[in-house]
Amino acid sequence: MDIPYELLLLADETVEAIDKYIFDSFIYVLHDGFQDIAVMVLHPNSAEELEIKNIAVIESYRSKGIGSILIDRAKEIARKNRYTTLTVGTSDTGFQQIRFYEKNGFIKKGIRKDFFTDHYPFPIYENGLQMRDMVVLAHDLSE
Repeated sequence: MDIPYELLLLADETVEAIDKYIFDSFIYVLHDGFQDIAVMVLHPNSAEELEIKNIAVIESYRSKGIGSILIDRAKEIARKNRYTTLTVGTSDTGFQQIRFYEKNGFIKKGIRKDFFTDHYPFPIYENGLQMRDMVVLAHDLSE
């Protein structure tokens, strides 16, 4: 399978960052006809925890519920494979993403301090603020 970097780069800043997780993860691409419109990458962190490493929808398909459909699919995949927790990390400046995950049943679990300043070679900005910390959210699949 070709790696859909164009889609993945909508949610991650560099190919180098994507390459750190993509080769031992599961990639799901959503198509509309011949067009790739969304991607989701799931990575097993342990026998109990599955992490959404990347989820992105192209601009023209956003706000149509596709992200929530992908989240529901991730929950199905995780439950089917007997994971008890589904996690995701996003920037502390990603206010819209945090609301999206909370709307889809995730709760804030922790903070990875200085994640974006430690793991990227240049400052990254979102909503006019420098990305520093990663907010980790989790969904309990035993519910």
